[in-house]
Amino acid sequence: MFIIKYKKIFIGVSITLVVLALLSLFMFGLTVGIDFKGGALTEVVYKVERPAQADLNKNLEALGFGSILLQPTGELGYIVKSRDLNDSEHTLILQTLSGGKNDILTEMSFNSIGPSVGRELARKAVMAVVLVSLAIICFIAFAFRKVSKPVSSWKYGIIAIVALLHDAVIPTGIFAALSHYYGAELDTLFVVAILTILGLSVSDTIVIFDRIRENLKNQMTGSKINFSEVVGHSLEQSFVRSLSTSLTVILVLLALFFFGPVTTKYFALMLTAGMFFGTYSSIFLASPLLVLSEEWQSKK
Repeated sequence: MFIIKYKKIFIGVSITLVVLALLSLFMFGLTVGIDFKGGALTEVVYKVERPAQADLNKNLEALGFGSILLQPTGELGYIVKSRDLNDSEHTLILQTLSGGKNDILTEMSFNSIGPSVGRELARKAVMAVVLVSLAIICFIAFAFRKVSKPVSSWKYGIIAIVALLHDAVIPTGIFAALSHYYGAELDTLFVVAILTILGLSVSDTIVIFDRIRENLKNQMTGSKINFSEVVGHSLEQSFVRSLSTSLTVILVLLALFFFGPVTTKYFALMLTAGMFFGTYSSIFLASPLLVLSEEWQSKK
């Protein structure tokens, strides 16, 4: 199959994308949202017409409450993200948003998260990512424990983890650029997106690896196995299935991005990027790395 024939090109593309994502991450960093650093979130909906965002931003900055992020939501609403507010500051923000006319808007919700709660959420989020990653490693090690020739079972696990890192790093780099240019904030939905990406990506990779394992069993006749041909044949059997499944999910996520609420737009975009690069890594990275590993092993 052409993927195996040009494996070094596809691996090179993945390396380039990961390097660019890391550069984006180090240059721009991630803007932490109130979920993790603490703060207040106020959502209001205007009854008739929504004031211009530029005018409201100017008025909110004049309050001297520090950095305040104003995001449109729906056709008539705004979401205001700020530092933690007391009752009088909360009232002052509502008055600023309404221009002193309280009957022109309705406060839909107000949530306040203290710094200690934010730190606890951050700790649990990191723990969740680590535990899920460990669980995936253990599952792969168990599933491929009987595979030993011509590539050892532990190499399947290592390559799957490399693919997972690829699938998590690239969307994170994209999110860092969105944070810098559009003010996207790292929140609990970001963590959910990363965990979902890890699960979906490893699922696709394991399906292809399992097909390789089955084809290897069918060719265990005592003669020398052409591993690259087995992997190429396995990819041909899995190619359409992987693309069809991923495309179906991506179409749903794009619909959520374009037509869903503003609060889930970055979540949908992250998942879309994760599905795209996860499918790419399963087909164009993980399997070629298996072949490359076998070639290096046979040269020793």
